[in-house]
Amino acid sequence: MAGGPGSGKGTQCEKVVAKYGYTHLSSGDLLRAEVSSGSERGKHLQAIMQKGELVPLDTVLDMIKDAMIAKADVSKGFLIDGYPREVKQGEEFEKKIGKPCLLLYIDAKAETMVKRLLKRGETSGRSDDNEETIKKRLDLYYKATEPVIAFYDGRGIVRKIDSELPVDEVFSQVSKAIDALK
Repeated sequence: MAGGPGSGKGTQCEKVVAKYGYTHLSSGDLLRAEVSSGSERGKHLQAIMQKGELVPLDTVLDMIKDAMIAKADVSKGFLIDGYPREVKQGEEFEKKIGKPCLLLYIDAKAETMVKRLLKRGETSGRSDDNEETIKKRLDLYYKATEPVIAFYDGRGIVRKIDSELPVDEVFSQVSKAIDALK
């Protein structure tokens, strides 16, 4: 599932998990969990992230693969959140794990995402929910994501979801896209 910060992607992920029993995997959550575990790999990752560097592609892929294997016998499917962030990641995922059957693109206007994030910032206490940082995050998001969407659109697996609508109407679109896989 792809979508910018404040697009409603997190809300839709929760609804998909509740309705379909999919396992929700987020590379960010996996990295944070590994760091907090205190493992050797976690200590290595923490050192990389503290320098502001990106975790190597192979490491992130290995973590996603490990998480998928760990849940393979109990999961009805996998919902991978916010990944891939670049075409190369998608290509490597396909080589090492498999081809995705659907990319849900939760699409909201930039001004809508800014408004939602500023509202969240009033209560979240997140330091990155301020207007200047939000605009930088959106700029990075668009630059990184547009080629990924185009890459998968060329394969006919992208379903663009209008997240300007009320939450339940957005989920209705999401459900139709998933149900069409069966």
